Amino acid sequence: MAKVELKQPVVDEIKGVLDGAQGAVIVDYRGLTVEQDTRLRKQLREAGVIYKVYKNTLIKRAAEGTAFSALNPDLEGPTALAVSKEDATAPARVLANFAKTAPKLELKACVVEGTYYDTKGTQVIATIPSREELLGKLLGSIQSPITNFARVINQIAESKGGAAEA
Repeated sequence: MAKVELKQPVVDEIKGVLDGAQGAVIVDYRGLTVEQDTRLRKQLREAGVIYKVYKNTLIKRAAEGTAFSALNPDLEGPTALAVSKEDATAPARVLANFAKTAPKLELKACVVEGTYYDTKGTQVIATIPSREELLGKLLGSIQSPITNFARVINQIAESKGGAAEA
């Protein structure tokens, strides 16, 4: 069996992971302890992020012809791939938060919704709240004036009711 035939299932697996993905981040994980890696994987799993270590050449081959091929120049050295199909910023957010406690974890680059970002751009992407948080803030900002208006109307009604009784 040729080496290419052995590697093709892994390339197909990576293609499946990248297919329909909203965001993908590549990181250098050298220097992480087993305990740190286990904690990181748990946090990523809870956030719905697929995290796996692949050979760089296989990632390049799987990403050919997609927006994720922009990551090719950064695919050097040990590389782990974190991908999310639902929340585009989740991989960057979880990895950047974890990197604060484990400085050995180095964010290399990311592709979010088809746009490539380098290390600095990935750090900025990591600061963007999740879709649910943004929708919650929007709902709160829409609801706030309505709530304040209702309070004012209620106070006016109470003062008119109180004045009528006197």
